Amino acid sequence: MNISASDAGNLAIDTQSLDRLKLQAKDSPDKALKGAAQQFEQVFLNMMLKSMREASPQDGMFDNEQTKMYTGMLDQQLAQSMSSGHGVGLADVMVRQLRHSAMATDGVAPASGNKQAAIPSAYNENFQQDFVRKLMPHAQEASKATGIPAHLMLGQAALESGWGRREIRMPDGSSSHNLFGVKAGPNWKGKVAEVTTTEYHNGVANKQVERFRAYESYADSFKDYASTLSSNPRYAQVLAQGDSAQGFAHALQQAGYATDPRYEDKLNRVIKSVSTLA
Repeated sequence: MNISASDAGNLAIDTQSLDRLKLQAKDSPDKALKGAAQQFEQVFLNMMLKSMREASPQDGMFDNEQTKMYTGMLDQQLAQSMSSGHGVGLADVMVRQLRHSAMATDGVAPASGNKQAAIPSAYNENFQQDFVRKLMPHAQEASKATGIPAHLMLGQAALESGWGRREIRMPDGSSSHNLFGVKAGPNWKGKVAEVTTTEYHNGVANKQVERFRAYESYADSFKDYASTLSSNPRYAQVLAQGDSAQGFAHALQQAGYATDPRYEDKLNRVIKSVSTLA
């Protein structure tokens, strides 16, 4: 579909509408997102109607500049009516897609000084708050065993599991309860979940199938995680530096807990979000 100069004018939102969207974005981000999607749907429908008319014969006695102007106004009104309410579904699809995209692929929430802003603005769910509330008791138990503050371990669990939304799944779809991405080595005797994951080799991301430990509960996941940090000499510096977010994240990166070269930075940002919610 070609966009003419007049179409470009239609794509521009008038100043008052833009100002309303800006104010709404501050007070109600979810409504602002829906409003922007509805405006896009209206513009798209108007362009579609115009293209359909241009594809029709225009050599009748009533085809002149005046009738074209009024027809264009009619199309604009029709597009506005069609996009109001539930519309034709395009706006809803856009909202769902943008909400999904708003959640970073690594589960990192924007750092902020208040609890509300720590949650992605496009979401109306407090899933991060629920994640912290549900798992805090297990993190506190793990803290007693390791000496690492509970909110630091919760931050790593949030990063590894996408705030519980990207948990490692068993073949039947059930949860492995593996919140820390702990892999199943040859000495692991428990259940195993095999999934495709991203690993970095010399800084290059590659997809490969890995075997991960599976637990009966989230409590077991925290217990095994605490045991791994406490018993493996590889993580001695994690325990030694685990009294601060920066030291904890840096020590994990240096110990090779994850192959992602940006792991330390990502973990620091998630821990900041957890701190505002805990």
